[in-house]
This record gives sequence, structure tokens and C-alpha cells, in this order.
Amino acid sequence: MALIVQKYGGTSVGSPERIKNVAKRIARWHARGHQLVVVVSAMSGETNRLIALAREVQSLPDPRELDVMVSTGEQVTIGLLAMALKDIGLKALSYTGAQVKIVTDSAYTKARILKIDEQRMRADLNDGCVVVVAGFQGVDEHGSITTLGRGGSDTTGVALAAALKADECQIYTDVDGVYTTDPRIVPEARRLKTITFEEMLEMASLGSKVLQTRSVEFAGKYKVRLRVLSSFDESDDDEGTLITFEEDENMEQAIISGIAFSRDEAKITILGVPDRPGIAYQILGPVGDANVDVDMIVQNVGHDGLTDFSFTVHRNDYQKTLKTLEPVIKHIQARGIVSGDKIAKVSVVGVGMRSHAGIASTAFRTLAEEGINIEMISTSEIKISVVIDEKYTELAVRVLHKAFNLDQAS
Repeated sequence: MALIVQKYGGTSVGSPERIKNVAKRIARWHARGHQLVVVVSAMSGETNRLIALAREVQSLPDPRELDVMVSTGEQVTIGLLAMALKDIGLKALSYTGAQVKIVTDSAYTKARILKIDEQRMRADLNDGCVVVVAGFQGVDEHGSITTLGRGGSDTTGVALAAALKADECQIYTDVDGVYTTDPRIVPEARRLKTITFEEMLEMASLGSKVLQTRSVEFAGKYKVRLRVLSSFDESDDDEGTLITFEEDENMEQAIISGIAFSRDEAKITILGVPDRPGIAYQILGPVGDANVDVDMIVQNVGHDGLTDFSFTVHRNDYQKTLKTLEPVIKHIQARGIVSGDKIAKVSVVGVGMRSHAGIASTAFRTLAEEGINIEMISTSEIKISVVIDEKYTELAVRVLHKAFNLDQAS
């Protein structure tokens, strides 16, 4: 008997019929003697509908009240799933994040989990119940409802698995695992049987939509065994993709594991910045205070005491960042600002980069041969990311996938 946390995304619970199918799958796992905690997202499209509704009332919705509102999507799903489980003869209880209780900080719309009280869940599991928990949400120390940001249900699932010391956390979604890249762009993309946590973290942070970045961070930190599966596969025997803690001999042979991309980027360049100590903080400090995450950063070598400072942010934070920078530009007496949100980030990811030379040159040559200009470059031990014009995104992904032979089984 194992303790398993299963998480089902919005498409998996997108209709009453799909919720009933999820209940049947849970019943099969339960019949094998496993204890189950099930985390669910809101039904597909529901969170976007609620956000749009809020914006009809307030153009920039108050973050606290927005969290109160959008968290109701998951509350509907947990109730429906608990009903479906009871209808087929299982004991089941549903809980909101506040009831569990999942305690977070007070950073509304982007809250971080601080602690989880797992005692109530353990008692229910020992009583033979399937515990159904609302993903994406928690409660701060003041009792206010909070949400965990984009893809927060993944984070909830992994965090509960960590708190309960579960044997495995299974993430059920609309794909049957992690692929070398998006199969909708490259039909030859292959499903990976295994991928390291480092690679998965890079893939998630660089645009892969399969898992949310914070959920992978959580899994790596607390050594949660993590598996990605499809909720639309009728078989329970499919192994999906296992995210591993260590590289094995087979994985070491794979120099590159995947090509990730993100169209959700915006680039901002501040021109004529005084080249002096502390200037980066003067620019990015207010941006961080505005709860905006900065991604790639490039500062050119200064000439005549001036330099250009470029960075990227998520496209949703683009206008907010520009507004935040208005007083900063005046204060530091920069020459001006150039920005745009028609860019994309394409990344080559693989632990094999540590022991193989020539990866960067192959990537740059491949893009050059297609006439694709590189605007920014960022590297780490296991990834190379480039910012390019958005219109070349799919072409870049296809040619890089081919250049690194990712269409061939290892």
C-alpha cells in the first residue's frame, strides 16, 4: 500500500463527464489498497472567466479581492469530484486550501506556501477516505484567502506530497508525459521516459507548459518522486515521464533532452544608463518591489560613462514594469527607454552540456543558417537561451530540434 498524491488539471476535470472519469480512475487506484489525496484545478476556462469578470468591475482588480474570487473555481471542482466519488461507493471529503490548512505569505495572486497542517488529511486517510483538496489556493496568517499564481495547482500537489511524505506525486494532464519539445510544433518530438529534476526545472522555467516551475522546485527540494501522466489514457499501466533525482547511465548519453520556448516575454532596454556601482539595483529594485519577476539581464560594457541595460519580464507584467520605470528613468537620468513584447525565448536544455563542447556553436550556427537574429543570450551549466523575434519561434524550435537529433530515439 502506498500513499499517492494525484493532481488533475483543468482539462482533466473540464466537464461533469470528465470528472466522473477521474473518479473511476481514482477508484481503481483505491481498490489496489493505496491511500489517495487528490488535488484538482478549476474546470478549464473557469479561472480566465472569473478574472475577466473581475476586470469588468475594476480595470486593475484589487489583488486580495481577486484571490477571494478566483479561488472559487477550485471549490466547485472539489465538491463535484467528491460527489462523483461518493456516487460510486467511495468515502470522500473535500477541502479548500484554508481548511487543510495550507498557510502562505500574503503576496496575493503569487503567494508562497509556508507550511501545511497535514493532521486532518492523515486522519481521513486512515479512516479510508479519499481526500480531495482544492489546488492553487491557501490562507495567510490573517485568515485571508490567497492564490499561488499560474499553475499553482501543481505546486499544491507537490507541497502536499512533501508534507505527507507521499510515495509518489502523479501529475495528470492533457499530455502523456514530457516531450523533447511541443509535438504540436514538431510532430517528431519524442516522449521522454525519464528526465532529471535539473532539466525539468529548466524546461519548466523556460516555457514548457507541462509542469509549473515552483512545483518542480518543491519536488527537488523535498525529494518528492514526481511523474507526469495523461488523464485521457484509459490505461493505468502507462508510466508517463518520471522526473528523477540523479542521472543514470542512459540519461548521461543524451547530450540534449529538449527544446523549450516561451512567447510570453517582453524586452525592455534602458538607454544611456550611468555606468556606476549600484545602478542595476536602482533599476531592478523598484521592479522587484512591484512583484515583477525579471528573467534575462544584459548590461553592455560602458563607454563614456554610459551603458545600456536590457532585461526581460513576463508579457503580463510588461505595462506594469514600464509604468514602474517612469520615475526611475528620470531619477537616474537615463537617455531613454526602448521596449517591445513581440519577442520569444527559445532554449536548448540538457545535462550533457556539462561534459560536451560545441553545443552553443551548434545552436548559434543553426539559427544563423535560417537568418534568425539573436537579440539576447543567457546560459547556465545545462541550458542555452536566446531571445529572438517572435515570428521565428516555431522555425527556431524545429531546426534546433533537428540539429540536436532529438527526433531520433536514443
